[in-house]
Amino acid sequence: MPATDPTAGPASGSPPAPGPTTRFAPSPTGLLHLGHAHGAIFAWRRAREAGGRFLLRLEDIDATRCRPEYAVAIEADLAWLGLDWDGPVRVQSAHWPEYRVALDLLAARGLLYPCFCTRAEIQREVAAAGHAPHGPDGPLYPGTCRRLSTAERQARIAAGTPYALRLDMAAALEEVPRDLSFHELGEGRLRCDPGQFGDAVLARKEVPGSYHLCVTHDDAAQGVTLVTRGADLKPATHLHRLLQALLGWPEPAYAHHKLLTDASGRRLAKRDGAPTLRALREAGRSPEEVRALAGFPGPVHSGAASGHERTPL
Repeated sequence: MPATDPTAGPASGSPPAPGPTTRFAPSPTGLLHLGHAHGAIFAWRRAREAGGRFLLRLEDIDATRCRPEYAVAIEADLAWLGLDWDGPVRVQSAHWPEYRVALDLLAARGLLYPCFCTRAEIQREVAAAGHAPHGPDGPLYPGTCRRLSTAERQARIAAGTPYALRLDMAAALEEVPRDLSFHELGEGRLRCDPGQFGDAVLARKEVPGSYHLCVTHDDAAQGVTLVTRGADLKPATHLHRLLQALLGWPEPAYAHHKLLTDASGRRLAKRDGAPTLRALREAGRSPEEVRALAGFPGPVHSGAASGHERTPL
């Protein structure tokens, strides 16, 4: 049973598009760089060339790092590049109650448990275990709090001990088909292995919804039918398909694109000082030049499928 109506959100009320619905979903933690431009144009072209819809979403669940000025800059940079989007921009922090519904549904089925371990405690336990198994997000949680009794959990919560909510992976896997898979464009059906994530965190005290939960929820809520993102996020699809199966959310197709790298072959990233679109613009680069640097030479042809909103510079 879906946690929320999949037709809710920015895409509701619009006639179905003949082509795919894609989205670009950056976090407003800094200015966009060429790697972001590549991802945005990739998603935009997939939608526009097939008569589909292109959505913009701001994934601002990390309140400590996200800034309103970066959200404004994202829209300005995309418009300068020549990209338009359909409907209003969805902002994740405005939808906490929806994520709470999804968590409550999982908890009611016994698929979540509170984890009181601090990061330091987990690191010490993993180090003591020696060659602890690792997943896409790092060392797997050893399951310390999964073994707590109900009484012990209730006592710690009553005492105000901070906790995260973890997915009981073993219990979750019992509720979905063993042949769970996803469709990757150009590769066909690929078998899923959600267990590689272990007992993943789905919410924390300071962030009432993890990336994995919120992005999967929003793709369903916005009617996204083709998820495009960098190849580094391909492993996350295994966990996202599990959440979709558990919560009755529709399954989109996936297209994971290459990552732009610098001259040394290192992925372009904010933390490494990748050139921002604003800096390139202020240095006199044209939108056409920047699109070419991002791997997409040539003109763009605008034209949203339905009621696009383009933020003026």
